[in-house]
Amino acid sequence: MKRRRELGRPAVVALILLLGSCGCDSSSSAPQTLRTTKMQIGSKSFTLEVADTAETAEFGLMKRDSMPADHGMIFVFRADEPRSFWMKNTRIPLDIAYVRSDGTVVSMHQMQPYDLRPTPSDGPAKYAIELSWGTLANTGVHVGDKLQIPADAREPAK
Repeated sequence: MKRRRELGRPAVVALILLLGSCGCDSSSSAPQTLRTTKMQIGSKSFTLEVADTAETAEFGLMKRDSMPADHGMIFVFRADEPRSFWMKNTRIPLDIAYVRSDGTVVSMHQMQPYDLRPTPSDGPAKYAIELSWGTLANTGVHVGDKLQIPADAREPAK
């Protein structure tokens, strides 16, 4: 007859505490790997991570300590609407450009780390592009200019 080995109460409690500490809280998870696209913004070329789901858009660039100067993120929404972003849990200062579905830059702003105040678009936008602080000024892009949104980033994931 085979004897079954049972865990004692202290071992069970320790196991529960260990599993509970691992958790599944997305607010403490590391940034996920997103697909990327190449995009020309003014005189510069960038590799942009594509945030095209509610989950990826909500997490954005949170919890990152740095970002290469030629990288950023494009947020892709279903339609042109007034947008607003904040910097909850975002450690690095960012530039943001709000862009309409036709590629027209609606507004550009700079955002400070951890700032919970909303940074609204100055009109309806389908896209938001975040780059490292000060980068937009170096691209030569201005409000009213048109950008070519890459074909693989024009529509959100289904």
